[in-house]
Amino acid sequence: MLVIGATSAIAHAVARRYAARGARVFLVARNATLLATHGADLTTRGAGAVGTRVLDALDVAAHGAALDAAFTAFGGLDVALIAHGVLPDQAACERSVAELLDAFDVNARSTVALMSGLAQRFERQGSGVLAVISSPAADRGRASNFVYGASKAAVSVFAAGLRQRLYGRGVRVLTIVPGFVDTPMTASFKKGLLWASPEKVAADIDAALQRGFGVVYTPWFWRWIMLLIRCIPERVYVRMKL
Repeated sequence: MLVIGATSAIAHAVARRYAARGARVFLVARNATLLATHGADLTTRGAGAVGTRVLDALDVAAHGAALDAAFTAFGGLDVALIAHGVLPDQAACERSVAELLDAFDVNARSTVALMSGLAQRFERQGSGVLAVISSPAADRGRASNFVYGASKAAVSVFAAGLRQRLYGRGVRVLTIVPGFVDTPMTASFKKGLLWASPEKVAADIDAALQRGFGVVYTPWFWRWIMLLIRCIPERVYVRMKL
């Protein structure tokens, strides 16, 4: 398994589940210290082997070498999970085009570049599962976070296209759509009934990686919440404070 953005709470919870089954796991993240700590944790949890590589996802020119290292380390890959991203400040992005584009560079540009590189390698290999974490915010723009939502929408549409292109070629492409998750990135948010733990979301992702296809909402009820939101007429929706 390859995990990009491996030091995020959700990604590490997924990697722990794989490690407990003796899987070989290759971790990629930009923080070398955290990467080493997470790698050591997976080793103690039973991982068959752990590889690591420091990568700033914004350095698109370095993607190829990092992906090649992951495929070479274990003689190929079964699963790749892309889990890096940022939750930008909407107001700051409205004030600054530079802030807006920075968010798109992290959440969209770097992600689709990695997806493209992985798709090429899995297609040559003739097998594999490529999963990427998107967001319910991608389903419909909201005034409170439409920069984040738009950047994730780019990822969702790109994944949908890849899923169709690779269909029948031995490669599954999954779009993972977690709702509210209690992680360090959302530490300042007030929590409620709709919030889930990283471990709960990881369990759903794990199940999807093994047998799922298409778009996977986690927890399950977010599929129906977002269906209702998408069905609201635009004339009504624009008046809503979301």
